[in-house]
Amino acid sequence: MADSNLGTAPAGAPDPVDRLILDEAADLGGVDAPLAVVGDVTGALAVAAAERFDLDTIRTFHDALSEERASDEAVRASFRSLKAVRFGLEPALFDGVRLVLLRLPKSLAELDEIVRLAAAHAHPDVRIVAGGRIKHMSRGMNETLERSFDVVTASLGRQKSRVLHASVPRAELRGAPSVYPVVQRSEELGFAIASHGGAFAGPRLDLGTRELLATLRDLPADALPESGLAVDLGCGTGVLAVSLARLRPRLEVIASDRSWAAAASARETVRLAGVEDRVEVRREDAGSSIETETVDLVLLNPPFHDRHEVVEDMAHPLFEQAARMLKPGGAMLTVFNSGLAHRAALERIVGPSAQVARGAKFTVVLSRRRD
Repeated sequence: MADSNLGTAPAGAPDPVDRLILDEAADLGGVDAPLAVVGDVTGALAVAAAERFDLDTIRTFHDALSEERASDEAVRASFRSLKAVRFGLEPALFDGVRLVLLRLPKSLAELDEIVRLAAAHAHPDVRIVAGGRIKHMSRGMNETLERSFDVVTASLGRQKSRVLHASVPRAELRGAPSVYPVVQRSEELGFAIASHGGAFAGPRLDLGTRELLATLRDLPADALPESGLAVDLGCGTGVLAVSLARLRPRLEVIASDRSWAAAASARETVRLAGVEDRVEVRREDAGSSIETETVDLVLLNPPFHDRHEVVEDMAHPLFEQAARMLKPGGAMLTVFNSGLAHRAALERIVGPSAQVARGAKFTVVLSRRRD
């Protein structure tokens, strides 16, 4: 856990979802510390909650490092001397908490992990106030809450937003150990995949990763480095990092991802596969800790969704970081949806790039860092 302290300038304004969460929470009556804020994208919800409920300490969890940093900035720029105590998705986040303010995540598995932990470790009288945009909400969210809490209700809609309320934790979950990360053995891979709720693809081998791994096995031995330093950039559950370590045992591998769920999942996947001595997992933005021109090989299965939207250039910062970290002449193997114009971007940002595989949905491109 980590602390972040406030400054004195006004914080950014809460959006309609934040405001509805705060209003619905205020209608519950007095709010006593500790209070937990989960999934706050900008920090505005945490700062506004501290003001609304006259609190000087709030517990927070953010999956993405970018959201942590935005929250830290909001906290530093806020109106009072507030301390935001940052946790992982762990029992301590909810220990004794009576109120949880939650921005609903896209993934039902991530929501399930959050509310199970709250049901198990928060105060028995805990209330969860979970808000989102109506167009992104589903009946599955109610059902997920109902698996952990006996009472689940929905607010009226306002400004295209709605709140779900949950209370009375299920008795069988009180003090129960978490079922996350979920672990599932892949016979195709020959090792188990561990996955926290927010990790992409869960404990399964996604199609893009399967395509990249097939290409990795089929390429001539001299097409890629056999030794040196390799990076699985945006590692997810660590499948590529572990597979690479097993296929090329003379490589040292760094698995890097900005997501708490991804990094925690990858660490467990690496541990279960027994390759901890050669695979290091780092939670960071786009491999930011890796020194310039030190890497021999980058593997990348980049994201192309920002929450609910397809963003074609979302992978470009990853391409730029790969170009920075690769040695001149170093190799990069990228898989992406065939409908995206990533090959041209790789050619421009990294260096000469050639298509080496193409399936019905995915394309794999091999790039060389230009000298």
